[in-house]
Amino acid sequence: MTSNGFKLEPRSTADGSFSLFSPEFGEAFHSSRGALTEAREKFVEPAGLERFAKGSSLRVLDICVGTGCNTAALIEGCISHDLSLDWWGLELDREPLAQALASPAFCGQWQPGTLAQLQELCSGPGMRWGDARQTVQPLLKQRQGQFDLLLMDAFSPSRCPQLWSVEFLGALGSLLQPKGLLLTYCSAAAVRQALRLAGLELAAIEAPCGLQQHQQDWSGGTAASPCPIPPGPRLRPLTPMEEEHLLTNAAEPYRDPGFSLDRKTILQRRQQAQAKAMQEGNVEGTSAWRRRWGLAGNHQ
Repeated sequence: MTSNGFKLEPRSTADGSFSLFSPEFGEAFHSSRGALTEAREKFVEPAGLERFAKGSSLRVLDICVGTGCNTAALIEGCISHDLSLDWWGLELDREPLAQALASPAFCGQWQPGTLAQLQELCSGPGMRWGDARQTVQPLLKQRQGQFDLLLMDAFSPSRCPQLWSVEFLGALGSLLQPKGLLLTYCSAAAVRQALRLAGLELAAIEAPCGLQQHQQDWSGGTAASPCPIPPGPRLRPLTPMEEEHLLTNAAEPYRDPGFSLDRKTILQRRQQAQAKAMQEGNVEGTSAWRRRWGLAGNHQ
């Protein structure tokens, strides 16, 4: 049971790995394709661990640690590349990690030693519990421009806009060293636009089966960096279709000045800004963009 009274529901994903479903947010913690598959394809592989010198320390911030799957997958990736971790984590709720560590299914996913290191990190001084908008503040003062990797895995923008605002993403961007990468599963136009407004360069994480322009799954996520991002493992430039997406009303970003607004207020203000932009004729409607590119679904 979480602190809000909602009981998290264990789920087994398509690759057999452990995940959870949150009735509070109405979303699963991971893709139905597989929690472990997602951690590797959208976070570990795009990180390009081979670009770091063997024996070096990787400075990482995991935003929304959840079950710890992304960090555990990164631990194993670092072991295979002879890297150590200087790790920090932000998480509101202690229950997902506790439930994962108590699950034989989750514990059975990992190599010997991975769980011990995960538990050590999550019980150490780098683990910050509470609203990420507040717990990130000391890092903004102490670690600006120092992180190699930011793993951004909050619930979707429509469910948790507080962590996808221009202000919060801009704050995260300031933590990156010049060639550092922010990696997220999210390819929403509002999020990509916010990252650009923060002065970051963008790349797309490849969809599981490559670019599929005529299906909803045309992108596997987003990478952002202070410097241009060269093509790399699972990374590619944004396509003309994706660039045009950032000219539609879907690209109106979420805003949370002061890091204090609630979900309802953030969503209402964004809807008002979208309506105003459409009324003034400043942007294209997202439905027209989808029709032009032959896209199914409602990829925001």
